[in-house]
Amino acid sequence: MTLEEVIEREGYSVIGRPTPKKDGWIKATGEAKFADDLYFPGMLHGKLLRSPLPHARILHIDTSRAEKLPGVRGVVTAKDFPGILYGDFAHTRDYLPLAQDRVRYIGEEVAAVAATDMDTAEEALDLICVEYEPLPAVFSPEEAMQPEAPQLYDRAPNNIASKSEFHYGDVEKGLAESDYVREDTFETQSMKQGMLEPHACVGLWEGSGKITLWSCKSSPYVVWRHLAMGLGVDPGNIRVIQTYIGGSFSGGKQEGMPMDFCAVILSKKTGRPVKFVHTMDEVLVIGHMRHSMKIRLKTGVKRDGTLVAQHCRIIANGGAHASIGQLSIFLPGLGLNLPYRVPNVQMESYRIYTNTGFAGALRSHTQPQICFARESQIEMIAKELDLDPVEMRRKNARAGGDVTPSGFKLGTFGFLDGLDRVIEASGWREKYGKLPRGRGIGMAGSGMISGARLMSHSASSAQIKIREDGTVALMTGSADIGQGADTVLSMIAAEVLGVRVDDVTYAMIDSDVTPLDPGAFSSRVTLWTGNAVKQAAEDARKQLEEVAAQKLKADPKHLVFRDRRVYVRHDPQRGMDFASLVRSTQNRLGHPVMGQGSYTSGDEPIAVQGGYGNASPAYSASVVVVEVEVDEETGHVTLAGIWNASDCGFPLNPMAVAGQSMGAFTMSMGQALYENLIRIEGQVMNPSFRDYKMPLIVDLPKVENVHLFDIITNDPNGPFGAKEAGQGPGDGVIAALANAIYNATGVRVKSLPISPSKILSGLEESRSNKP
Repeated sequence: MTLEEVIEREGYSVIGRPTPKKDGWIKATGEAKFADDLYFPGMLHGKLLRSPLPHARILHIDTSRAEKLPGVRGVVTAKDFPGILYGDFAHTRDYLPLAQDRVRYIGEEVAAVAATDMDTAEEALDLICVEYEPLPAVFSPEEAMQPEAPQLYDRAPNNIASKSEFHYGDVEKGLAESDYVREDTFETQSMKQGMLEPHACVGLWEGSGKITLWSCKSSPYVVWRHLAMGLGVDPGNIRVIQTYIGGSFSGGKQEGMPMDFCAVILSKKTGRPVKFVHTMDEVLVIGHMRHSMKIRLKTGVKRDGTLVAQHCRIIANGGAHASIGQLSIFLPGLGLNLPYRVPNVQMESYRIYTNTGFAGALRSHTQPQICFARESQIEMIAKELDLDPVEMRRKNARAGGDVTPSGFKLGTFGFLDGLDRVIEASGWREKYGKLPRGRGIGMAGSGMISGARLMSHSASSAQIKIREDGTVALMTGSADIGQGADTVLSMIAAEVLGVRVDDVTYAMIDSDVTPLDPGAFSSRVTLWTGNAVKQAAEDARKQLEEVAAQKLKADPKHLVFRDRRVYVRHDPQRGMDFASLVRSTQNRLGHPVMGQGSYTSGDEPIAVQGGYGNASPAYSASVVVVEVEVDEETGHVTLAGIWNASDCGFPLNPMAVAGQSMGAFTMSMGQALYENLIRIEGQVMNPSFRDYKMPLIVDLPKVENVHLFDIITNDPNGPFGAKEAGQGPGDGVIAALANAIYNATGVRVKSLPISPSKILSGLEESRSNKP
């Protein structure tokens, strides 16, 4: 069924129609701004002193010269904090606001200053004297796992920060019964989010003990908990107010950071608000980058291409801190269970401490890495067995109703529809293996969760208040990080209440006011928070229906809310203005119209060390085809065309879905071809956007060669049938590009990025191997 047919059948007035991103966000208190634009009277400027060494013991810190500098109002070190570890998982917590006894990577925060201006704060850093005792450092995960390697933490033997292991079916038996077994090793690199807005915050510690942090966080309530934990204060004494967010990409601004803690402690020390803004150099050095991984994948198949067994072993570079690494090392297992049927699966994955900036979450959180390995290997197997790679995927594809070996329940899963759509639209049959040398076509498939049921707090909630003029105040705890959450959640409320999207205002998050929520990550907001908003709007509408039914002398079930009116379905002329109904309910009857809603899943959270269960209420499916041109003289790759089909359930806002699909594609394209955080002995060598290469608009195909398709499956667990759309479309892109480059040149690259030098080396090797 097409989008237009669904809209017509359901009678939607808002949902399913392209809607520009809403302007005019409001904050629960005050005017909304970006954090680095905030200014308060008497505000001080903060800067952080960072370690120049990858691993060292801190022997002594002398701040006396900095404290005497005119304009400096305060200096803090680890001794100004209670020394309480904070973090997401109790068994991996290792964060401190400032390094206490040891530094573990170049750039780790050691001290902080607050001064009347930024120049003075920077000058003060040069006056702080830190005496270090250098310690042996380790930068490679494989070396860090050796018994003789330097140990970063006593609690982590062999530097294993976290691990996840699971085993479903009988892998050894499956491999033994396979007609063909292939084993390959793939390597992926570290990369950064590339957000234009750096981390920024303003902290205030009032004399009453009330702590307020204004900050650009994608998960404000996570930061709220971290501050309470690390400062040793009651959460009720902490208030986190969200500012505009200039990009986060599912992890870049998710956790509490040293700048947040230092801002509030320096405020306590000076009695004035303190503002921190990172430079882009700092952003590219400190952490939260994508995990670099070494993936060893062994797959057994029957001669006809039927997948029988897979054994995967992953070693990931976690850097110097745990972050949310326990989750990071569990999630690649999703890629082994989606989107193909494999009855026997075994996986061991290890996240390793090294003396480098720490890794965390980044868009699709480990899925592009595992998809790169799996989808590249499927192509290699198909070639060895002389099979059509499309038909091999079709033979093994999962469908709605499937249950994976790990317990994922696929309610809807439009993989096969997506496969058919891109094969036909791209002209695959006419192009594959038939294009001239230097031009190739490749494909890949993927599956993605719609919000993870992996944390102790996964529920979402929403509140709606309808004002007497008929406008709607919507509050949730889910942040808009640029993905359009404010718009789509407003659309859901507007559809239920029969008002226009412009009638709905979406409040910025304020932990003293807005409902509790885990935040914006794992593609959870549309489904989880969207369901909560829908329930809240239905609650408010039910309150209005009771009054409208009396006034219109009609059964509440026969009432229609549409176009700012409420009327009887079989007699549209018998109705009233929506705002008039609200005034009658509130002003005359004294009933404030306030709706509440919440959403959670009935299943228990899965143990992230390697448990069985349903990881999400819904799963999306994506299939991507790319066509490339490769200059065999330079190794340069040009994208000639993109065809991407994504099962998003139902596109509540087709304009936003298209934008998110293209954004996901572009980020994965960057990882495939350009981006690489280069580190030598722990030192980042390209800490600027001049040297850290990301794709530009000129690197994308012309608009007429970009083809995005929505596969409509109307998932019953999503609001109006919707599920995730912002991450899944990018998961298979790296593998599709690798496959297309192979199709064009015969060069198979199994390490990222696929740089011109690697392509040229592969071409030279193939020429030298020719008889």
